[in-house]
Amino acid sequence: MKIRNRSLVSLAAAFVLSTGLVACSSSAETEETSTQSSSSDNSSYPITIDHALGETVIEEKPERVASVNWANHEVPLALGVVPVGMAAANFGDDDDNGMLPWVEDELEKLGGEEPVLFDESDGIDFEAVADTAPDVILAAYSGLTQEDYDTLSEIAPVVAYPEDPWATDWREVIEYNSLGMGMQEEGEELIEELEAEINASAEKYPDLEGTSAMFMTHVDTSDLSTVNFYTAEDTRAAFFEDLGMTTPASVAEASKGGEFSGSISAEQVDTFDDVDVIVTYGDQELVDTLQADPLLSQMPAVKNDAIVFLDGSGPMGTAANPTPLSISWVLDDYVALLGEAAEKANAS
Repeated sequence: MKIRNRSLVSLAAAFVLSTGLVACSSSAETEETSTQSSSSDNSSYPITIDHALGETVIEEKPERVASVNWANHEVPLALGVVPVGMAAANFGDDDDNGMLPWVEDELEKLGGEEPVLFDESDGIDFEAVADTAPDVILAAYSGLTQEDYDTLSEIAPVVAYPEDPWATDWREVIEYNSLGMGMQEEGEELIEELEAEINASAEKYPDLEGTSAMFMTHVDTSDLSTVNFYTAEDTRAAFFEDLGMTTPASVAEASKGGEFSGSISAEQVDTFDDVDVIVTYGDQELVDTLQADPLLSQMPAVKNDAIVFLDGSGPMGTAANPTPLSISWVLDDYVALLGEAAEKANAS
C-alpha cells in the first residue's frame, strides 16, 4: 500500500534551501532550532512565509486565530485550538447551523467559546473578521484574490495558498496553516497520524491498489451529451492516489493544462476506456440513466457498475473533498464504497 508521495520534511528547512519560504531572525541558533514552531513557542520569530500572494511575517506566536474560506479552521481545531472566527459552511451542512458535523464534533470535544461564523455567501465579510481581532488569518486553502489578501493583511498577517487558488492539498493546508500558528511540529504529527489512518483503512480493500478512478462532476441526467470531470489538479481526484488508486492516463492528459475540471463530448467517451471506477454525485437513478445511455454505457466503469455515487448536498459528498477533520470522519465509509466498486471493476 503506497500513500501519495508528499514530503513531510519541515517546511522551514526545505524552503530555506530552495525558495526561502521560511526565514528566522536569529542566525546564532542552529537551523533545527531556528526553524521549528510548536505550541510551547520554541520558534525564533519573526517567521517569514512566502506564498502566491506575497510574503507574510509572523512576529510572535499568535494567540487569536481566525480563518476564512473553506476548511482552514479545521487545522487549529485538529491541533486543539478554537479559532475566534471562521467561515460558516455554505454547503454540506446537514442541520443549517453553519458548521459541518466533523467541525461540530471537534468543537464539542474542545469546549470553550464558540467561534464567530463569517457569512461568506457574498464574499469575505472583512468587517466581521476585523471584529474578532485576530493575530493571524489562515487561508492556505482558499480562493483569495490579491485585493482580498491586501485587505485582510490590514487586519492581521494572512497565510495564503502556496501556488494556486483552491489547489492546496490537505497536507499543505496543514503545513502552511500550522506554521502560521507557530505549531509546525504539531502539524507534521497530524499529517503522520492521518496518513496512518488512510493506510490502515485502504489496506482492508486490496482491490484498491492500482485501480484507476475518475471523479465525474455533477451529471445533468437531462443532457448526457457532455462528460464533465475533475482533473488530477482537484483535491477530490488527487485523494485517490492516497488510497493506492491511480489516475487514468486519460485524466492525467486532461490535467496537463492545470485546470481543475474538464469535459469531453459523449461521442468521445472511448477516451475513458482506461477508467476502472467512477465517483460522482447522484443516486441510483443516475446510475440507471448512465447504463441506459447508448454512449456512456460503453464506459467500462458503467458496464461493470463500478460507480460510487455520493450525496452532493450532504456531509458525505462534501467530505469527499479531503480536509484535516473530514478525512477521519468519512474515511471508513468512503473507502468501503470505493473498495466495493474496485472489486466489481477487477472482477470483470
